Amino acid sequence: MKRWLGLMVLLLLTGVGSRAQIVNLGQFDSRLLHYGIQVGLTQSKFDLDFDRDTPLTDTLQGVSSFFAPGFHIAVVGDLRLGRWFNLRMIPGVTLITRRLDYSWQADYLENHRLSELSRNVESVYGEVPIELKFRAMRYGNFRPYLTAGGAYAFDFASLRDNKNRTNESIVRLQSSDVRATVGVGADFFLHYVKFAIELKLSLGLVDLKVPDDDIYIRGMEALHSRTILVAFTFEG
Repeated sequence: MKRWLGLMVLLLLTGVGSRAQIVNLGQFDSRLLHYGIQVGLTQSKFDLDFDRDTPLTDTLQGVSSFFAPGFHIAVVGDLRLGRWFNLRMIPGVTLITRRLDYSWQADYLENHRLSELSRNVESVYGEVPIELKFRAMRYGNFRPYLTAGGAYAFDFASLRDNKNRTNESIVRLQSSDVRATVGVGADFFLHYVKFAIELKLSLGLVDLKVPDDDIYIRGMEALHSRTILVAFTFEG
């Protein structure tokens, strides 16, 4: 992720120096509607609350979540609302992994050596984000922008109902999520297409925990998704 942030800074600096260059796609932002494709890399985790007053206190000391990588691909529909604002719809698919680390009591771990210290919870989300894009003034072939909006996401890999068919120990999540998003990015006007690089934060608003007696989930009061996306967009 640090590598992509460094690339973003480099492109921003390159864009600032583009004032003296030939202006590409001079009328591109005047078009009412245009389309594109977006690909990106994600880092995702859970924001969780661990209940330390449950009967598990003699078994589990705590649970932590750490960022894990994923991949994103989407199409972009961009509607011009005025000189400074655009409305964007970005339906796509995001493959994400969220890691859970468990801290077991020493006595319990001694008697249950097969207990897992870490678990990866994988999801395949179909997402429909709708965002408002605020564009700053254009400088040559460079134009920074901010975004804010929301998204509905459905997990096609959800194991929510899996408990009815198997006795495996799994972490089950709700299939649907609603998220708030904020982002910052920059458009670069190339000879034939507009290229953008964007950094976006996605905050899940829905508690994804499915009530369960499974030891790997029982001590958690709530699970909310958190995702950082570095996205690259090509619009024509």
